[in-house]
Amino acid sequence: QVQLVESGGGLVQPGGSLRLSCAASGFTFSSYAMTWYRQAPGKERAFVARISTSGGSTYYTDAAKGRFTISRDNAKNTVYLEMSSLKSEDTAVYYCYCYIVGRSYWGQGTQVTVSS
Repeated sequence: QVQLVESGGGLVQPGGSLRLSCAASGFTFSSYAMTWYRQAPGKERAFVARISTSGGSTYYTDAAKGRFTISRDNAKNTVYLEMSSLKSEDTAVYYCYCYIVGRSYWGQGTQVTVSS
């Protein structure tokens, strides 16, 4: 079955960096675009970044542009989100997402807390 498992979250100071990973299994990873979402406390889940199947095309929310980089390693069935210059407003649970043949799949999420 499809599984998405995020890791790499944690507590970081403002201005710091983190790299999130999402390990995928149960489907042909290289055939599907992958997306990162986040949900801040008291807010709806929101789009962060998306990457095409080959990694040649990427898309970001305005808040992530210039600070976050999405990438993928199709040999490792893993998608990454490199985050730098982190701000308190980046505090959220970060989710990996994939849409496969009419169904949405989510990971369990990884908590990112930006605080001094």
